[in-house]
Amino acid sequence: MRTRTLLTLAASAAALTLPAAVPASAADTPVLTTADGTAVAVGDVLNASLASGTAATFYSSATGTSGISCTSSAFSATVTDNPTAPGTATESLASHTFDTSGCTANVTGVLGVSGITVDNLPYTTSVSSDGTVTVTPATGSAIQSTVRLRTLLGTITCVYQAPSLSGTASNADHSIAFSNQQFTKTSGSSLCFSNAFFTAKYAPVTAAGAAVNVN
Repeated sequence: MRTRTLLTLAASAAALTLPAAVPASAADTPVLTTADGTAVAVGDVLNASLASGTAATFYSSATGTSGISCTSSAFSATVTDNPTAPGTATESLASHTFDTSGCTANVTGVLGVSGITVDNLPYTTSVSSDGTVTVTPATGSAIQSTVRLRTLLGTITCVYQAPSLSGTASNADHSIAFSNQQFTKTSGSSLCFSNAFFTAKYAPVTAAGAAVNVN
């Protein structure tokens, strides 16, 4: 009986000294997960359109309302790295489109928008645990958009470039938002404004139909 008692006490003491088990899911949470906590896998495609009731705008100044407004825009990006949080996930942005049937322009001499093309794709998109989103082009390239406008004198083409774009991701509505990101005109007629300030909010960002969180 004494031997059994000593063995029982020893086993109890050993159990008390063992560290508490930590669930693997809690210890290995990646930067990008779906809303239910499932990890977003490398190779998964993220999609998003403009948040309901919003527009993507290219205004001639950061505080004005003269320029172009589009009610339909979307992007698609493939996840290339999704490390454990805190950290920075990366994606390859392969598609960023604007449906010009929903675009209007209030620029003097401009009758409408014939097309908006995002050039030099793919871009690298990084999403950090603090919600910072950065879009960068390939080395030696630029973030570029080509805008075609209908005017009284015919269609004109305006080309705008930016070295990078900065945005913010929010889990409140699974969104990525860009505010007054400045593009500079590199070619085009005098009817093309010299700067284009891009503002847009895309939500929800999804992977296989499930909303995506940033951790």
